Amino acid sequence: MISSLTGTVDHVGLHQAVLNVSGVGMLVHATPHTLAGLRLGETGTVHTSLVVREDSLTLYGFGTPDEREVFEVLLGVSGIGPRLGLAVLAVHTPEAVRVAASGGDDKAFTKVPGIGPKGARRMILELADKLVPTGTEESGSGPAAATPAAASWTDQVLEALTGLGWSEKDAEKAVTSTLAHQPELEESGDVGAVLRATLRHLGQGQTARSGR
Repeated sequence: MISSLTGTVDHVGLHQAVLNVSGVGMLVHATPHTLAGLRLGETGTVHTSLVVREDSLTLYGFGTPDEREVFEVLLGVSGIGPRLGLAVLAVHTPEAVRVAASGGDDKAFTKVPGIGPKGARRMILELADKLVPTGTEESGSGPAAATPAAASWTDQVLEALTGLGWSEKDAEKAVTSTLAHQPELEESGDVGAVLRATLRHLGQGQTARSGR
């Protein structure tokens, strides 16, 4: 099993990156804030989970082993595939997922695009005894905590939101409103923090694009 990759970053896209490991380009799918910590031409490291299907072998990358662990537990839930697993970790930190699962907070999961009330309740039932809060919150480790250049971080947040299912118009409004209420986020330029705060804002009062 491939548990991690370290190599030169050859490409960073909205949903994936390519790491050149000893001359082999390894395609890794990841959350927006994990991808935000990778820099073209520089050495990057991601913790990985290999998902095996009949017709494919797909690598998913994470900034920390904790994210990978929660992702793999999420895949054990009926109806939750890799795409939704990544979406959950784009909205919530691993510890927040544990707290929501153990505390029966199904509303936390409905904030994730693609998860409705029934799906959220099923997740609570299946995860309650599998994810236990640790009492700690990682807030400065791994690629997810890296700060991109100021000129591009807002574009990365907007691209991540539209990629998760919201319209460009709703995404722009939500980011503007979030930064107005939490100006310290704009000063930090932390893609992961701004993305999570904006997703919480959207989950409270806005509707994801239909058809997901």
